[in-house]
Amino acid sequence: MKSYREELTFETKTRRAYINITPQVEAALTKSGVKEGAYQTPGDGT
Repeated sequence: MKSYREELTFETKTRRAYINITPQVEAALTKSGVKEGAYQTPGDGT
């Protein structure tokens, strides 16, 4: 089983904001070489 971890950091003008992280997640997925499976994106400081 292959695993991959990458941390992405985002800065916003307010404490909470909606941001589209799809391009960054897709880039990390491509970089990982993982072809199928699941990914986890914890949010809000977790």
